[in-house]
Formats: sequence, C-alpha cells, structure tokens
Amino acid sequence: MVGRRDALLTRDKGQSSVGSRIVAAVVVGVLIGCVVAFLAPNGLLTASPTPLIRHPKMVSSACESPEQVNLLKVDILSAKEKNSELKKQVKDLMEKLRLAEQGKGHAQEQFLVLGDSHKAGPFGTVKALRTNPPVIPDESVNPRLAKILGEVAIYKEIIVALANTNVKEMLQLWFTNIKKVGIPNYLVVALDDNIEEFCKSNDVPVYRRDPDQGVDAVGKSGGNHAVSGLKFRILREFLQLGYSVLLSDVDIVYLQNPFDYLYRDSDVESMSDGHNNMTAYGYNDVFDEPSMGWARYAHTMRIWVYNSGFFYIRPTIPSIELLDRVANRLSNDAKAWDQAVFNEELFFPSHPGYDGLYAAKRTMDMYLFMNSKVLFKTVRKDAKLKKLKPVIIHVNYHPNKFERMKAIVEFYANGKQDALDHFPDGSD
Repeated sequence: MVGRRDALLTRDKGQSSVGSRIVAAVVVGVLIGCVVAFLAPNGLLTASPTPLIRHPKMVSSACESPEQVNLLKVDILSAKEKNSELKKQVKDLMEKLRLAEQGKGHAQEQFLVLGDSHKAGPFGTVKALRTNPPVIPDESVNPRLAKILGEVAIYKEIIVALANTNVKEMLQLWFTNIKKVGIPNYLVVALDDNIEEFCKSNDVPVYRRDPDQGVDAVGKSGGNHAVSGLKFRILREFLQLGYSVLLSDVDIVYLQNPFDYLYRDSDVESMSDGHNNMTAYGYNDVFDEPSMGWARYAHTMRIWVYNSGFFYIRPTIPSIELLDRVANRLSNDAKAWDQAVFNEELFFPSHPGYDGLYAAKRTMDMYLFMNSKVLFKTVRKDAKLKKLKPVIIHVNYHPNKFERMKAIVEFYANGKQDALDHFPDGSD
C-alpha cells in the first residue's frame, strides 16, 4: 500500500510541473502579442494597395486614340462573326433535333441498347433495337446532287425514279399524278438527254448524272430490267448524302402521299409481291415427304418477295451494304434478275461460307401499297375492297402497263366504276 501511495504522489507532482510550464507559455505568448500590436497596428505583412479599376465607359472619348477605336471596331466585327457562327450552329442543332424526334423515340432506344450494359426488364416488356442510326452525310461525294436534293427533298426524304426515252409515256402519267396528289419532294434521274429536256419542259425536278461510259450505255438503250439494275448503283450516292429514298418505278400510279404512311423503323420498307395476308406477310408451309414415315412433315417458313420497284430505304450502313452487294452481283452476272438478287441478299441468313446482311426490314400494307395482282384478281371484284383508296398501285404483274395505269386513274381519280372491268386477271 505504501509503495502504491508513493507512486501516486510522484505522478501528481509530474503532472503539476507540466501544467505550470503550459501556463507560463501562454502568459509569455500574450505578452508578445501585446507588444507586436502596439508596435505594428497594421500587421507585420501589409498588402499592396488595390489599384483603382476604371470601367471602359468611364474613360473619356476624347482620350481614346485612333488605334483604340480601330481595335474596338475589330472586336465588334469579331463578335458579329461569332454570332453568325452561333446562329448556324443553332440551326444545325435544330435540324439534328428534328431528325431525332422524327425517329419516334428510336434515339432513346439506341442509347439504351448501344450504351452501357443493362439488365433485361420484366417478362414481356423487352424490346430490341430495330432502327439503325443514319450515316454521317458526306456532300463531297456529289456536291451537284447535294445541292439539288437540298432544294427538292423534304425532311431529308425524296421519291426517286430512273427513266429513259423507252418509258416516256408512263413517266408523264407518273409525274402527272404525283402533281395531282400534291407531292413536292420527287426527282427524276434522267438517263438520256431527251428525258432531261422533257422533264425540264414539264417543270419536273430532274437530275442528269455526270457521264459514265458503262452506266450511260445501259441507261440510254436498256430495257426495264437493265435500267432497274442501275438504280442500286445510283441510289448509293443519295444515301451517302444522308437522304432517305423512296425508290419508284414509273409504272406506278400515285393516289395519296406515301410519306404519310411510312413507319421509318427499318433499313428497308418495301411493298410485297404477295396477294393475300399469308403470301405478303409470311406463313408456315408444311412440306410433305411420305418416304420419311413418322418424320414425313417438315415445316418451312415462306414469304413472297419484296418488290424492288418500290421500296423505302434509309441512309444506314446495312442499307448501303445491301446496295453494294446487289450492284456487285448484277455487274458480274448479266443473266441475274435484280429483284431476285435484291431479296436473296436481304433475306438469306448467315451460314457456313456466307455472311448474311444484318438489315432490319418491314413489309408495307398490301392494300395501301398495292400490286396489280391484288387489284385485278381480288380488289376490283370485292364490293368492300373497292371502296378502299390505296396510296399507290404498282402495275408490276401485267405487260400492258400504260393502258392499265390509265384505267386505274379513271377508276380511282375520276370515279369511273367500270374502268377496270374489261381487263383479264392476268396477261393474255
């Protein structure tokens, strides 16, 4: 107990000594502070006085030199130039915004799919990306065409038809009905001088390509199939310039504005050669092979081909690849039919030795975008269907195109109810 008490006394004395030293240090510090405050009332470190800043408006104009005036003028001019540039940037941004809104929310879908990885939503709510983003326009590809499209196209969309003198009569009926409907954004690609002058004399927007020895030879003298094959090469420039094209043959009668009925959610949106819901939109066709016994039935998926004479194509990478593939195959095989090649490249899947085209596609409503088989075999014989007004009718199934086109105009535009009656269902 005694040892413990001595230890406690010793510790108390040590703590008392430390406390005394702290108190002494505080007292000395206070005394030094008082002395410094007395000798240097503004502080030991004095800042330099803040200079007086005069506002430019306070400077008398009489004191301004000519050099200063010139500098001010230069500054004003520079500000005006910057303002003009900002206005241009705002205009460009507004155009980009309009294009983004036109996609009906596709920009948001692209962000969700192409951005960071994310979890799948609840069952039944997951939607895959269907719309590929457009390419960046490149006006250097064809400045002359870019200028024409800038004047004629609306919302970067345009109807395009290729024509030479062989189809002059049908071409006139084609653009006459386009004008009646009130469609302003269309363009004829003239393949010879005669058609170019014909379009100009009828106030029809026309574009004549720069001379191309191989292409011009086909364009001037070629028939329907030869000219049809050219379009895939020519359309490429339109897409590179950033324009969506509604490609149209001239054996088509326009009854409404087709741009009011497009979905614009796919790379290619095409009318069908199908004549009913099954053939136009696809069906499960069962193949029967009795020799296989129990496995005699094989299910196949079938759809009738897209019509390469009327389709809407957006300026995307898959679309341009499609045009390149078709044009390449047609140039290497003179016997190939452009419509068959067009569908093979669009639909055939990837398989060993072949990489398929990854393009989104949509089939148009067959009663709005109607082929002549649907019209003459079904619609004209059905009292209810006859009351429908198609957007366009493509006389693709029949050889006497011009006569049937005139009859279609009489029936739908002029109200002559028996105008279609005397034609056979097919060709004679």
